[in-house]
Formats: sequence, C-alpha cells, structure tokens
Amino acid sequence: MIRSAAYLMAGLLTASSAAAGGIQVPSGIEVTRLEILQDNLMGELWLRFRYVAPRIGKDAGRVTFDVAAIDIDYLCAEDAVPHVLSHDLNPARIVVSMSDRAMEFGATDPDATQFFAAYRLEDGACIWEEF
Repeated sequence: MIRSAAYLMAGLLTASSAAAGGIQVPSGIEVTRLEILQDNLMGELWLRFRYVAPRIGKDAGRVTFDVAAIDIDYLCAEDAVPHVLSHDLNPARIVVSMSDRAMEFGATDPDATQFFAAYRLEDGACIWEEF
C-alpha cells in the first residue's frame, strides 16, 4: 500500500462540519473528522475518511457497531461524497472509519475500538462493499 497524500482536517472541512465544530450523525454521538487519506492501491484511488467518535465501543453504555454502522453510512453520504464532488475526485473506494481515540493511521492499540466500512460511489451515492 502506498500512501500518496494526506489531507488534514484543518484545510478541508465541509461546510456542515465546520459550522458545528463536529459532524452531527443520526445516533447523536460526537464525531470529528480526523483526516482524509488518499491511497493508490494497484493503480486505483482509495480515499480513507477517518473520524474520532469517543463514545463507540463494545462495553455497556457505548455505541456498538450496529448503531454506528448507520452513522458510518451517513458520514459517507453527507461528508465524504460532498468532499469527493468538490475536489473532482473519482475514487475506486471510499473507506470510512470511526475510532474511539485519535491514532496514527496503521497504528495498533489493543484498547482502542475502531469500526469501518468500504463503499463505491455510484451516481453520487455510497454503495456498501463487503471486504
């Protein structure tokens, strides 16, 4: 995997996330975009939208994957797609991930929770892709 570029949150917030200081998702939890990474995987552009959502996890009182999956779909449609369109990108895949803490891409932490999903874009819509 070759990491060709990283777009940090400071310069590329969408209007909705910039106005609120975070992104409002269906579950109501706090979500902040950490970064957008652009990868060239075997000649295909993959965009990785990474978010921090401190309330996700498997423990009692945390937001589990079945609830967070709706938020991930929402982030693809409402944050990733506008970014793709405004920057005239044509990714083969969009990967949306949520972590309970900010971590460097590729780092491991056995105490961290991370949820993710991959999508392809079709007519401006996110279509879930099974890994």
